[in-house]
Amino acid sequence: MPLTTSTESADGASSLLTDPRFELMPFDSFEGQMEQLPEGAEIAVTASPQLGLDATVEWSERAAARGYDPIPHVAARYVRDDDHLDEVAGRLVDAGVTDVFVPGGDREDPVGEFESAHDLLVALDDLGYDFDEVGITGYPEGHDFLDDRTLAESMAKKAPYATYVTTQLCYDPEAVRRWIEEIRDRGIDLPVEVGIPGVMKYQRLLNISQKVGVGDSVRFLRKTSGIVGFVRQLVGSRGKYTPDDLVDGLAPYAGDPEYGIRGLHIYTFNQVADTEAWRRGRLDA
Repeated sequence: MPLTTSTESADGASSLLTDPRFELMPFDSFEGQMEQLPEGAEIAVTASPQLGLDATVEWSERAAARGYDPIPHVAARYVRDDDHLDEVAGRLVDAGVTDVFVPGGDREDPVGEFESAHDLLVALDDLGYDFDEVGITGYPEGHDFLDDRTLAESMAKKAPYATYVTTQLCYDPEAVRRWIEEIRDRGIDLPVEVGIPGVMKYQRLLNISQKVGVGDSVRFLRKTSGIVGFVRQLVGSRGKYTPDDLVDGLAPYAGDPEYGIRGLHIYTFNQVADTEAWRRGRLDA
């Protein structure tokens, strides 16, 4: 672990918090949430199993028209075929989108011929689309259904098509650090956007975390100071989680080129107001 002064650590935290990427879900609340973000903010627009890719594309178009910088999730398992992909990518290009994120998607059964993010990345390349930025997923704490070897092989196949990696939600800065060291040892040198939770009520955050398969992080949150400490933290914070410890734990590595942390990807779960108040408070402190 690098030796850092308190000033250097504070500088690292400020650099992480200055221009983060905010993830929003393409629901009816999107408009109101978007309006609470900084002017021109980067907005990752997720794909919804219920709404499909249409909502993702539509909200990306609206965000771009309002002067924001949308990063739509083009989830492989939500795309029917090459014609559908061509339609989606074409609309995004027409809207001025220059950055797309390509996950596999959380549908158990794909709607069409694309089983994986790699399949879609290859098809996107074959169709001649050349976005400035293309993101892929990283899993600091592994995957519920894929072993570590399979994840490593998958990343190695996807990396040549990508320009950065965004990590799954994680609460443990040490888990993120170790994972980055591991992928660097495997020759993956893509910049990393570290996925962190925004500010929200503990119970909601814990429920979401368990649904998206970050059980180790939930255990970390509870064990940092023991169950008694966790309860005190819960009560003392008036029931709200804030990612201060996570940001401060990542801060010493923010400017280290060996880690290549490009910034933060904040999972807001469409709860922007509290997260923005916290972020601005940290920057003004």
